[in-house]
Amino acid sequence: MEYSNISFLSDYGYKDEFVGVVKSVIWSITPSVRIVDITHGIGRHDVRAGGLALARASQYLCSGVVLAVVDPGVGSTRRGVAVELAEDQSVLVGPDNGLLAPAVAMLGGASRAVSLTNTKLQLPAAGDTFDGRDVFGPAAAYLCQGVPLEELGEEVAVASLLPAVVPTAQKLDDHMTAEALWVDHFGNVQLNVAPDDLDDMGERFYLKILGTATGGAGGIGATGGASGVGGGQQLFATSAKQTQTSQAPIGLGLVGRESSAAAARDEPDSPDEQQPKLPQERTLVSVRASAYDQLGEKEVGLVVDSYGMVSVAMKCQSASDELSLYEGMSVVLTPLSGDLVEFTPRPKIRLEHG
Repeated sequence: MEYSNISFLSDYGYKDEFVGVVKSVIWSITPSVRIVDITHGIGRHDVRAGGLALARASQYLCSGVVLAVVDPGVGSTRRGVAVELAEDQSVLVGPDNGLLAPAVAMLGGASRAVSLTNTKLQLPAAGDTFDGRDVFGPAAAYLCQGVPLEELGEEVAVASLLPAVVPTAQKLDDHMTAEALWVDHFGNVQLNVAPDDLDDMGERFYLKILGTATGGAGGIGATGGASGVGGGQQLFATSAKQTQTSQAPIGLGLVGRESSAAAARDEPDSPDEQQPKLPQERTLVSVRASAYDQLGEKEVGLVVDSYGMVSVAMKCQSASDELSLYEGMSVVLTPLSGDLVEFTPRPKIRLEHG
């Protein structure tokens, strides 16, 4: 089967030539293919953020090949894989480090997968540090030519693909503990909370921000190995069915992995860009709103974002910057009429890919 589109995501950034080189390699093999740049602004080595972004975008991407490269384990024993979707005419290509699993699960699971071991369909290279150019890009290009999946390498069990770890919110009698999943370009902070989680908790909340950004859900390490399983679900590449246990709609990017939030963001270029230091714990009042414009000046809102998740937001301001609330940080939501509560650790739930 031939494909006409490649959707491309990476942490390569926009400063160096990496993105242009990968795209040129693809066009040198398959000149007619269209390439859509999802983003190349993922934080360096941040597989968690890459998996979240890919999952959020996946339901809107054209059928074809999805090329995703956030690969801190490049050159190691981690596999490169191509994963064929079970319920969609698409193939995902990239490192087997948990990056692809959230999107594959969201899109219905995988029918089969191969390890990219056929060097005849790869570029010769002086070093093993640019698999986007030498391995993944060519694999995507050859798939668009109609090269069968099995010619890219040996088949591997879908269940053997590395999963992702999902931080899960916990709702107790009078409060909910949650985690910041993602900060968008405007500074809105997406939580792992679905709107109906708050429906019986009122319209106004104490928002207690806990500590500084020290990590996400824990789980799979940045190089593909185990770094200690933290608090979250695991998503595998075999099916989206188990993702429903999270109460979030299937289309949402409620997925993630390791990697500290501090490491996920690029280091500031100057002292002026250093993040402000606030107390380890702080509490403020927030209100539910259906639009940013409903919020008053400096008012903190809980707004359902475009992916259907609750986000912490402010009107025409970056809530992340104003509140020093970053990816991987924990929050407690307590109805305004209730008492403030101490933090309760999030539970861990294991989900199967199948």
